[in-house]
Amino acid sequence: MKKWIVFIWLFTLISCKENTYKHIRGNAFGTDLNVKLKTSNNRDWKKSIDSLVEIVNNSLSTYRSNSIISKINKGDTIIKVDTLFKEVYQKAKRIYRETDGIFDPTIGVLVNAWDFGPEKKIKNLDSITIKNLMEEVGFDKIKIASNKVIKENPKTYIDFNAIAKGYGIDVIGRFIEKQGVQNYMVEIGGEVRAKGKNQRGKFWRIGIENPNFDGSQSYNKVISLKDESIATSGTYRKYKIDKNGKRYAHILNTKTGYPSKSNVLSASVIGKMDCADVDGYATTFIALGLEGCKTFLQKHPELKAFIIYVDKDGKLQTYQSDKLD
Repeated sequence: MKKWIVFIWLFTLISCKENTYKHIRGNAFGTDLNVKLKTSNNRDWKKSIDSLVEIVNNSLSTYRSNSIISKINKGDTIIKVDTLFKEVYQKAKRIYRETDGIFDPTIGVLVNAWDFGPEKKIKNLDSITIKNLMEEVGFDKIKIASNKVIKENPKTYIDFNAIAKGYGIDVIGRFIEKQGVQNYMVEIGGEVRAKGKNQRGKFWRIGIENPNFDGSQSYNKVISLKDESIATSGTYRKYKIDKNGKRYAHILNTKTGYPSKSNVLSASVIGKMDCADVDGYATTFIALGLEGCKTFLQKHPELKAFIIYVDKDGKLQTYQSDKLD
């Protein structure tokens, strides 16, 4: 009898241990990081995750002067890219083609000029300067050969920031899966990759913020992620106000070099794919405008979206995909 009691006690301990959900908090890519996962592994998860963030930054961060992408932007033609850079390049190239160039990582030179990037802004930015800078834009003008980036225009500036945060989430998520974890959620600055279920046995639930210009936080809708990723892009938090009091957004029109004029204030894109992919699509949706988003969604049934926009009367409205719960 005692043996059975001991066995049951040990089984209970093991079951509880296996059902433990850990919450790892930290910082990554200039914002908050949250990882929740179900595991009995007592490894130092934070240390492992921090090291992965460091690897991504060393490859893709334009805010690091010694990263691979920064060296390329400074004109280094000898440095070889790593597997991370190549994968992000391929993803960006695919989205660039799918969106007819509306998503273009070489718009970074204008992002800097408008004071939204890591480089110095251009004072008294005028139409002539913008036109000249646009000569450096065009993702179809760069390629990778023998692990080196080849540019038609040596001044072309590459900026993967519209997709790199989502990719960093994927790198962490893939690592977690390799450790045998089947239930987890990785969130960095509102972008999420989720697999399995949470500690309550439910699908992971993520709130979509209202576009509050005053900096306050409230939620418009809650999404359940079923082995999916979600990314949200919006113009209501990151913007500039010029000397005339005019507000302009951080997402630029890649065809003109000017801030996008769009009725979409917030676009959340969901799909059973990498977070890097939905991250890129979410950025594109701001520039597309509501009707452009609807057309794109019809062509890409693998995507779902929740969009907050301004109607012709200046009122906030929402649109969501038919497949969205």
